[in-house]
Order: sequence, then C-alpha cells, then structure tokens
Amino acid sequence: MNTESIAKYHINTYWSEDDNAFITEMPDLPGCLSDGPTEEEARRNIQHIAQEWITRAQYLGREIPAPKSLIAA
Repeated sequence: MNTESIAKYHINTYWSEDDNAFITEMPDLPGCLSDGPTEEEARRNIQHIAQEWITRAQYLGREIPAPKSLIAA
C-alpha cells in the first residue's frame, strides 16, 4: 500500500497533558497510534506507523480494513 492510499484513512489528533505531546490515531487500523511534540510531527509520524502496520498485517496474512471513517477534506 502506498502513501496515497494511507492518506485515505482518517486521523484523530489530540493533545495529551499526561504525555506532553500530540497523539494521533487511525481508528480504522486498530492500535495504530503515534505521537509528537507538534501536531505536524505527530501527523507525519502516524503515516510511517500506518505503513508499518499495513506491512506487518500483510506479512501475517491479516485483512487490512478499508478506510471507513474518511471525512471530506
């Protein structure tokens, strides 16, 4: 799966006081989370993590969920 395909997945971003960082998650890819000191960095990091998530799922023969929570940009 390429970067363009990953961009179709919705990303939730929020600030965590406990972690003192921005947290990002892709709800359609269970457990796909990342963080960063800035919102931009956290969103860049989640792209990398999502690619790793998908690569690992393919390796294990698991189904990769289609992006269901995509919102209009």
